[in-house]
Amino acid sequence: MKKLLLAVILTMFVLVGCAPASRTNAIIFTDAGWDSAKIHNNIAGFIAEAAFGLSWSELPGSTPITYEAIKNGEIDVHMEMWTDNIAPYRSDVARGSILELGVNFDDNMQGFYVPRYVIEGDASRGIEPMAPTLRYVIDLLDYAHLFTDDENPNMGRIYGGIPGWAVDDILFKKYMHLELNEKYNYFRPGSDAALAAALTGAYERGEPIVGYYWEPTWLMGKYDFVLLDDAPYNSADFAEGKTAFAPVRVTITARPGFDTDFPEFAEFLSKYRTSSALTSEALTHMQDTGANYRDTAIWFLKTHDYLLDEWLDADKAAAVREALK
Repeated sequence: MKKLLLAVILTMFVLVGCAPASRTNAIIFTDAGWDSAKIHNNIAGFIAEAAFGLSWSELPGSTPITYEAIKNGEIDVHMEMWTDNIAPYRSDVARGSILELGVNFDDNMQGFYVPRYVIEGDASRGIEPMAPTLRYVIDLLDYAHLFTDDENPNMGRIYGGIPGWAVDDILFKKYMHLELNEKYNYFRPGSDAALAAALTGAYERGEPIVGYYWEPTWLMGKYDFVLLDDAPYNSADFAEGKTAFAPVRVTITARPGFDTDFPEFAEFLSKYRTSSALTSEALTHMQDTGANYRDTAIWFLKTHDYLLDEWLDADKAAAVREALK
């Protein structure tokens, strides 16, 4: 009897220990490792505290691991699910394994960029237009002399993707498909930091440069770059580098049953919507000021106060504004 009682008690402890966060008043957000997602966690987390009386935390991990953790209930919410990066996402939503609450933003872009002053000039900096007819990626063939490769002055230089990134393979195929290899060297920076340093350094000096980048990022929020156009996206030709990149639906997703356990907070998340530009702005603020994620979230909510009225009922919005004082 004692052994049976002990077994029952131990079983109860195990069940309690394995109980998902849904049975408490704490929300667990995904920390997938990138800054923009952590800023959105802190924005939603601040509102969770101020308007709903909830506590919150983050559980770190890679995209595949945290995705499975949402499916099995170990994580409640992912504020920035890049849906095209998860092959089974749509089928999982359809079968109810993942709950899609809404779209955070879907206007993100990536591809080859040049500083705006390269095309339009910048009178305030005394920069004349250098490539006034540059619009499409293929137009780069007319301006190889402008984007000179310092290591081989007879060729231009295009800054491509980071070695090991899936996008690098697509960009290189684009480079070959458009026959840019006849006039340009395709240069792979060793890291995203090296790529950012090359682009920002050239921009600060007012020099021409063309390279791969993406949004939302602090760099695109701080500097004025133009994305070069390409052939319209289609799924059949995209992987071969023959089309433009398509914007990705970046969603707010949750574990199954989250909307039942936290109906009011889930409703708020379903209304939570930002944009690539707003996210880049927050990233730029953090980069320029050295603010942490929470302080950046507070700055964001104060700066874009109108969003509270789009996301929340009047009483909840008032509670957040009071907490921001």
